[in-house]
Amino acid sequence: MKSIATSKIEKSDIEATHYKNVKLHDLNIFYREAGDKNAPTILLLHGYPTSSHMYRNLIPILSKKYHVIAPDLPGFGFSDAPEHDKFQYTFDHLAHIMQGFIDQLKMKRFALYVFDYGAPTGYRLALANPEKITGIISQNGNAYEEGLSTGWNPIQKYWKDPSQANRNALKDFVSKEATFFQYHEGTSDPSLIAPEAYLLDQHFLDRPGNIEIQLDLLKDYKTNVEMYPQFQAYFRTKKPMTLAVWGSRDPYFLPEGAKAYKRDNPNATVKFYETGHFALETHYKEIGADILLFLSKLPK
Repeated sequence: MKSIATSKIEKSDIEATHYKNVKLHDLNIFYREAGDKNAPTILLLHGYPTSSHMYRNLIPILSKKYHVIAPDLPGFGFSDAPEHDKFQYTFDHLAHIMQGFIDQLKMKRFALYVFDYGAPTGYRLALANPEKITGIISQNGNAYEEGLSTGWNPIQKYWKDPSQANRNALKDFVSKEATFFQYHEGTSDPSLIAPEAYLLDQHFLDRPGNIEIQLDLLKDYKTNVEMYPQFQAYFRTKKPMTLAVWGSRDPYFLPEGAKAYKRDNPNATVKFYETGHFALETHYKEIGADILLFLSKLPK
């Protein structure tokens, strides 16, 4: 018979966040894992310019009842970032790598949490694996043109004319000022933004050659907009249980993009929080509580 002390240690070990790596196509993919592996799984996909580190406050909330996995995409965080001329930095390729990730980890059923770049990556996975998806949480993860703000205008100009001049004009997008802006714009209380979050992101952005990686992805984002009709058709036909949790003051993805989920999917619920793009930095407790309620209603 196990002692109470032993049981407590085991429970603590389950709820602790574990930092792991897996090899995929000669790439090292870093990921965070927490929770009972026998519990329902939730896959957290981060966006730009961050990594799984953005989920550091949410993971302990979710892992008390769920098995949580949060990888760093190639080119981000602690995963490998091959030079842009040696690796295809497209969203199709990111999804291909993440398909290998879920296959290698034998993830048969899971809820999908997507944010920013995680949305077009994750929705490609949903299209390819509809039988695996138990539900979707979109946190400022856009799938509708009306969700794109005027902040995308310089990027859309590059899509229309992929000249070197238009590419160079986007280099400030990866500057420390731009990263600071993404974290702070729209927040009602900037003192809630942990400086280590945006400074860590900037550390990775400042790696030699990383600017070209990010410019490649900005260029390829055009393919995501072109796939919006496919994503929307998936929402209409499969009607996955969906929760859109949205920073209403996001300078890049507007509230109309969140509301649009309900147009295509009667099983979509939308919740707004008075904050910016990185809503988890300021509202992780509220969002965490709403997600737990949502997850409790999903099929196993």
